[in-house]
Amino acid sequence: MTTSATSGTGPADPSGPTENSMRRALKRARDGVALDVAEAAVLLQARGEHLDALTASAARVRDAGLEAAGRPGVITYSKSVFVPLTRLCRDKCHYCTFVTVPGKLRRAGHGMFMSPDEVLDIARKGAALGCKEALITLGDKPEDRWPEAREWLDAHGYDDTIAYVRAISIRILEETGLLPHLNPGVMTWTDFQRLKPVAPSMGMMLETTATRLWSEPGGPHHGSPDKEPAVRLRVLEDAGRSSVPFTSGILIGIGETYEERAESLFALRKVSRAYHGIQELIIQNFRAKPDTAMRGMPDAELDELVATVAVARHIMGPSACLQAPPNLVDAEYERLIGAGIDDWGGVSPLTIDHVNPERPWPQIDELDAKSRTAGFELRERLCVYPEFVRRGEPWLDPRLRPHVAALADPATGLAREDATVEGRPWQEPDEAFTATGRTDLHATIDTEGRTSDRRDDFDEVYGDWGALREAAAPGMAPERIDTDVRAALATAADDPAKLTDDEALALLHADGPALDALCKVADDVRRSVVGDDVTYIVTRNINFTNVCYTGCRFCAFAQRRTDADAYTLSLDQVADRAQQAWEVGAVEVCMQGGIHPDLPGTAYFDIARAVKERVPGMHVHAFSPMEVVNGATRTGMSIREWLTAAKEAGLDSIPGTAAEILDDEVRWILTKGKLPTATWIEVVETAHELGIRSSSTMMYGHVDQPRHWLGHLRTLAGIQQRTGGFTEFVTLPFIHTNAPVYLAGIARPGPTPRDNRAVTAMARLLLHPHIPNIQTSWVKLGTEGAAEMLRSGANDLGGTLMEETISRMAGSSYGSYKSVKDLIAVADAAGRPAKPRTTLYGPVPEERQRAARDSDGHLPRLLPVLD
Repeated sequence: MTTSATSGTGPADPSGPTENSMRRALKRARDGVALDVAEAAVLLQARGEHLDALTASAARVRDAGLEAAGRPGVITYSKSVFVPLTRLCRDKCHYCTFVTVPGKLRRAGHGMFMSPDEVLDIARKGAALGCKEALITLGDKPEDRWPEAREWLDAHGYDDTIAYVRAISIRILEETGLLPHLNPGVMTWTDFQRLKPVAPSMGMMLETTATRLWSEPGGPHHGSPDKEPAVRLRVLEDAGRSSVPFTSGILIGIGETYEERAESLFALRKVSRAYHGIQELIIQNFRAKPDTAMRGMPDAELDELVATVAVARHIMGPSACLQAPPNLVDAEYERLIGAGIDDWGGVSPLTIDHVNPERPWPQIDELDAKSRTAGFELRERLCVYPEFVRRGEPWLDPRLRPHVAALADPATGLAREDATVEGRPWQEPDEAFTATGRTDLHATIDTEGRTSDRRDDFDEVYGDWGALREAAAPGMAPERIDTDVRAALATAADDPAKLTDDEALALLHADGPALDALCKVADDVRRSVVGDDVTYIVTRNINFTNVCYTGCRFCAFAQRRTDADAYTLSLDQVADRAQQAWEVGAVEVCMQGGIHPDLPGTAYFDIARAVKERVPGMHVHAFSPMEVVNGATRTGMSIREWLTAAKEAGLDSIPGTAAEILDDEVRWILTKGKLPTATWIEVVETAHELGIRSSSTMMYGHVDQPRHWLGHLRTLAGIQQRTGGFTEFVTLPFIHTNAPVYLAGIARPGPTPRDNRAVTAMARLLLHPHIPNIQTSWVKLGTEGAAEMLRSGANDLGGTLMEETISRMAGSSYGSYKSVKDLIAVADAAGRPAKPRTTLYGPVPEERQRAARDSDGHLPRLLPVLD
């Protein structure tokens, strides 16, 4: 079976599918059997009676979905205004008339961007007409191509286009009451974090996965960096990871083949299945426009569009929401309804479609009449779809909930057509630091345990477990290692810095006598670099909240605010715990928490300030890179600005946690919404540049392999060579017992003893001479395990902790506290002396040592002690 490139005119190409292949594909579609790409490509060419049969089965799938959603016979639309924030773009799509150049804007009397007054004038007029959506559309990163765009942003005080989009969205919310739906083009993971608090939904068309249409000269996307399919798919995935309700779709008739069109639909299904975040799929037909490079290309014919809608419905399934723009089909509305759509998209009574200015919107009354003729009731929705309105957190930011709730019918999630559209404050939730929930969890986790081994939303919150199993399988495959281990050991003994990747990988796989030899080499290097002293710190962990909606699949600590084990501490409770720690000799508090949706970005400053005000001499080691990004994006500050403010508030250093494995192949299986590798590196390097030092970590033994450990350690060594800011490297063996990714049958049950020894030894060698301190975790390995790591290259035991909730919630059985005597005993078991240290590995004042000795083993009642 062969298929040709679509021409957009006439019937299917004569060299298309055979009658038998068409009948087989139609039968599978009719019977509800999952289609493959080849069958979908066949069905895309259905015409005549075959097309009628295809659309009939697609309509039945759609109707079943509407019935299940509680809105049978309903077709939706959004009453909106179209705001073309800027028509400048760095891309050069060959069919686009939306984009222009600075000279044309100047000659027409326009600025490089619409001014806030121009935007708000449109939004206010729309609100007066009952519109509820402000569709903000703009070109991709215009400042990267046009100096005039950069100059405009600089003159108005914006770091980039995304900053202006965020600012204008807040003003729309506060001054008009419309809900922004943002289409700023390609966005990074960080961009999503910046924009999620100001817009209930966003979108970007995938258009096509046909790379050749982007890479080959003459292709419709050639010369457009943001139209690379891999880049656009990454945006869709980042939207899902960030729990952003997202609209996407395909553009048909731009030169793709039927197979390529089918592949695009399957790519969208894959993302939708993995993250459950695609709220709507648009099937848009190409319309040639004058004054474009593709002005001679024939329009995609109606049969092409109808067939594509029907195939999309079969591929995406009954729960998907499908839209076809009504202004692009010459009033052939009934055919699109019959093919399986359930939405008309945004329709404006005020503004034109600036992307297709020659195609006016239909009147809403006309759309209503046509829908009723087809047997459907037309209902208004918001820019965010009903399913996501009802889902609430984590899909709707707390600052947006009042805005959405004012316009939504709580029973259906659809728009209340009689709602008053008026501006409302955009602000942080009140009383962020009210003590709530199980605030004694730090103590009772050791006596009563957790309420259950998993959250009630286990099957939904982490994404699709089946898709994750498929994604994890390749990375779990064992590797064949042919490198000579003896030669690698010789290199390591001579000069660890000369180890090649192949040699290092062979040593990471070492076992038996070879592993013993490796650990001896590492221990010899340790002795030559830092001596025999085993260092430790008197510290207290303070996890100020475990409410978190990030969706990390390895984390058993995170809870929803309504879960039985959820808690949030007040600022006084945080300060009380810091003061108690100081009284028993602590020199540091280590403070981290969940990404609580109600905590403002300035909450971290308040926490650091509260500790410093109560205990001025305490070193504040706090806030993982994920928390740093959360704080920065919530405040609208850059990472550098936020870290500078945190330092002024009392932050002394940051933990290098949230690293897990610095390889996105592994990260996107382990986590749903955590920061990507590049952003982790950016945060850490920025902190180091500001004089804020950090630890570094690696969590291993889950869905990773030794090649990932090697890449991670090489990355850390590279950062240290550039900044010198790491104080130590901490090995974090994966605690599997209650980890969701393990309970779902995807991860291994933690690292083996062999893995622990190999990782510790190779950390010593691969980070030499850049990071001299290698720390082992007694809370994860226990006393004997930690002592073994001290014989394998480690020189540090970490801290007394006093409380430890994260590993204990995951199922660690080694308690939450070690006295100084306990830590000295671990060092004794390894045959080494012990020595206290500060966070930065300096000497501990005698007064602090005396306080620790006097209080050792006699902690305040609030602190948990295991018998």
